[in-house]
Amino acid sequence: MLDKSFQPHGKHLIAGEWVATDATFRSAPASGEPHDFSVGTVALVDQACKAAEEAFLSYGYSSRAERAAFLDAIADEIEARAEAITQVGSSETGLPPGRLEGERGRTIGQLRLFAQHIRNGEYLDRRHDVALPDRKPAPRPDIRMMQRPIGPVAVFGASNFPLAFSTAGGDTAAALAAGCPVVVKGHSAHPWTGEIVAEAISAAVARCGMHKGVFSLVQGGRRDVGHALVQHPLIKAVGFTGSLAGGRALFDLCAARPDPIPFFGELGSVNPMFLLPSAIAARGAEIAKGWAASLTMGAGQFCTNPGIAVIMQDQAGAFAEAVQQALVPVGAQVMLTDGIAEAYKKGCARIAGGPGVGKVLVSESGQRSASPNLFTVSGTDWLADAELAEEVFGPLGLIVTAQDAEQMLAIARNIEGQLTCTLHLDAGDADLGRRLLPVLERKAGRLLANGYPTGVEVCDAMVHGGPYPASTNFGATSVGTLSIRRFLRPVCYQNIPEALLPVDLA
Repeated sequence: MLDKSFQPHGKHLIAGEWVATDATFRSAPASGEPHDFSVGTVALVDQACKAAEEAFLSYGYSSRAERAAFLDAIADEIEARAEAITQVGSSETGLPPGRLEGERGRTIGQLRLFAQHIRNGEYLDRRHDVALPDRKPAPRPDIRMMQRPIGPVAVFGASNFPLAFSTAGGDTAAALAAGCPVVVKGHSAHPWTGEIVAEAISAAVARCGMHKGVFSLVQGGRRDVGHALVQHPLIKAVGFTGSLAGGRALFDLCAARPDPIPFFGELGSVNPMFLLPSAIAARGAEIAKGWAASLTMGAGQFCTNPGIAVIMQDQAGAFAEAVQQALVPVGAQVMLTDGIAEAYKKGCARIAGGPGVGKVLVSESGQRSASPNLFTVSGTDWLADAELAEEVFGPLGLIVTAQDAEQMLAIARNIEGQLTCTLHLDAGDADLGRRLLPVLERKAGRLLANGYPTGVEVCDAMVHGGPYPASTNFGATSVGTLSIRRFLRPVCYQNIPEALLPVDLA
């Protein structure tokens, strides 16, 4: 229970100053008292972006050691507020304390990982072609290249990850590591959590003597605030995690600017699993339990939630029964917002009403809760109805039954871009697996064997992205150290005197 003396101030953080606006919005926590927070404005966005550009003149040219120390300081300051973050985050989102503690650990780990990543300097991709003045028929100049930060970056907080994908989440950590100031548009589902994390970043700014414009948080706001942020001429890239509709609208705005900028939107997917015959014959019940656990983890509110399982028709009945038995004890779970809960109910109704869809488990959900639902459909009907391939954000599973290996391959070819695709296979499935893998490789950023996609490791080799509509840039990842490349660009230095070169090139 939150201490009633512990209250938010409900303001925006603009270049080191806490600023209130006249209009407010009221939070809608899963438990506890609601609070009022200032509504963002276009004027505040302009102020934050101008401060970020001013900060870039120093921060963009700071040393890797200075930025690494700053990232470590942010991690320290977040850890110092651990109890408050867990209590407030759990109250606002309904996520259990254990989940918030784990996510806080991931957030801190991301910051420290990027600190180490920039210290070693490999991300700079430094190259040097020495001058060849005597080369015939023409001499070659001295040419050097390395990656440089692009400038101020806009980051949109995510509803389903109040820490790891929000105020100080992966996008913010990657941009700051690259040398880019950040302007965050906080998510209205967890404004108090965002405020506490912004306080931690502000404390780290002061502790490290950074320019105050290196970070700003604009709370809430209507669509005009988000539009103003992505269209501001000083913003050079956008990081976004959220819905397909919202992300596509912002992507289009970025492309329509007089100076188009990259929009790195992670938009979710159904993350299909292909269950091959030998694996199901050997351990179908085990796979059913594993899928049920992954499907309902966090009330199914993960962008990597495996919503579709493709299985051979003759094995589907026993598998569906095993999944149903595993789902029944789960019961209702609190969802992040009333709006997300309502969208889940509509999604369940849409799937249930699809041609040829059979109901295996249909559960009633409350105003802000979701219960598992399980449906089945033939591969023929699934291929004929594109809506059956659309994401339902929550614990809904759809079993797609394939007549044979050829139809399973046809299903694989017809799925849209995904964050993940999974193969469950044993040695006897190797031939079909070899046929499926090249197809799935073109569909997803991460391929798994005999596992479940929920749980994204933060490491050098991770890819969290994929072909559209999973993300708006198939060449990027929003998780792992490679994500820093989104906020860098290669610059070539030809015959530049060494005294003028950036320190990392000299």
